Amino acid sequence: MAGTAGRRALGHRFGRLWAAYAVSSYGTSLAFGAFPLIAVLVLHSGPAQVSALAAVGRAVGAVIAVPFGPWVEFRRKRPVMVTADLVRFAATMSVPAAFAFGLLTFAQLLVVSVVVAAANIAFGAACGAYLKTLVPREDLLVANSRFESTTWASTMLGPPLGGAAIGAFGPMTTVLADAASYLLSALGIRAIGGTEPPPPARTGAPRLRARDLLEGWRHILGHPVLRPLFFNSITANGLIMATEPLLAVLLLSHLGFSPWQYGLVFAAPCIGGLIGSRLTHRLVTRFGRHRVLLTAGALRACWSTGLAFVQPGVPGIVLIIVIQLGLVTSCAVFNPVLATYRLDHTDPGRIARTLSAWSVSSSAAIAALTALWGVLAAVIGPRTAIAAAGVLLLATPLLLPRRENAHQDNPVDVDVDVEAGTGTGTGSGTGTGSGTGTGAETEAGTGSAAGTGSSGAVDRV
Repeated sequence: MAGTAGRRALGHRFGRLWAAYAVSSYGTSLAFGAFPLIAVLVLHSGPAQVSALAAVGRAVGAVIAVPFGPWVEFRRKRPVMVTADLVRFAATMSVPAAFAFGLLTFAQLLVVSVVVAAANIAFGAACGAYLKTLVPREDLLVANSRFESTTWASTMLGPPLGGAAIGAFGPMTTVLADAASYLLSALGIRAIGGTEPPPPARTGAPRLRARDLLEGWRHILGHPVLRPLFFNSITANGLIMATEPLLAVLLLSHLGFSPWQYGLVFAAPCIGGLIGSRLTHRLVTRFGRHRVLLTAGALRACWSTGLAFVQPGVPGIVLIIVIQLGLVTSCAVFNPVLATYRLDHTDPGRIARTLSAWSVSSSAAIAALTALWGVLAAVIGPRTAIAAAGVLLLATPLLLPRRENAHQDNPVDVDVDVEAGTGTGTGSGTGTGSGTGTGAETEAGTGSAAGTGSSGAVDRV
């Protein structure tokens, strides 16, 4: 970890949070694909059930998580993060426990995926609000880059190690590791110590209202910088992730790639995630944050179309690695800058609601586009459907903000009306990327990059 961007000390509390994030991230990467594998090998589920496991868990979890933003907003954030980790630990641990007693069912896998998806969103909402007080504002980009680097390192190493562990010890091995990582993350967050600023005090009605549920979206859609970033991110992430299962069908079924080749072409390019995240701070220092955001956002849209031209054999392997390397590197630069923008342009009293709304929307968009592209592929074939997603991705840079409001780049330091959904606070605001999932977080939407880079990061927050 010490070798990542911006070699500066951010304090021991941040270090503990980063360590908790690393443990959790590696646990998720080790268990990549574990539930579909269990559904197929243990429960003998068909393709429709496996697809439902991927889409329904994310979609239903997002719906359930809608009230979490306002609920988290007015509570201390570290206890919420610890609770979310413990919920994820208990839910994940229930799978090997049921398997041991011969009681595991597909319905349980579906319920667990929903619970974990909802807890991920609650955790991310709390984490973003907590982290805005943890490091100085000028260190925000450095912190986000460190989390991004950790995400890609775990994505590169975790799936191959997890696959080897499953081969040696059985399909429940990596699920146990993932459950343990949630528990260790909870212990790490608990050990951070220090005092946490009190949450904003609710004024007016003491209970949750419809206005509170919509406050995050109201802030995003009413903000001249966040609104285009929001539509760009959910569209680009959804299109990239929608092609992941189609690419698996194309490579493994139509083109005859072996499983180890499939793993190689998506694990090796994750080195681009390390490179990109290490370069982000230097690029922003030299060229400015807005220019880097626009350039990286445009570059990440330019690669996916090439996947439609993949051929069998070594040439196909080389082409995929080159495409994925470009995609992952672009995303690894874009993600920390986006996370920094999002925290800088949000008042302290509405961060949890804003991050929750963003995560809910991202999860819903990915689920909807994944299902839609599955239907499209059944009609026109996976290769043509992948090409269609790539062509649409080329238009997503048009959604990026053309200019940056300089006034809103300043630290927020105002008293705000909690009733209106903002809370009170000085936002000298910092906010790093998510100790266990906020900075690199949802916008790690890099999709096909191992099919896990993005989905793992998305799920973690």
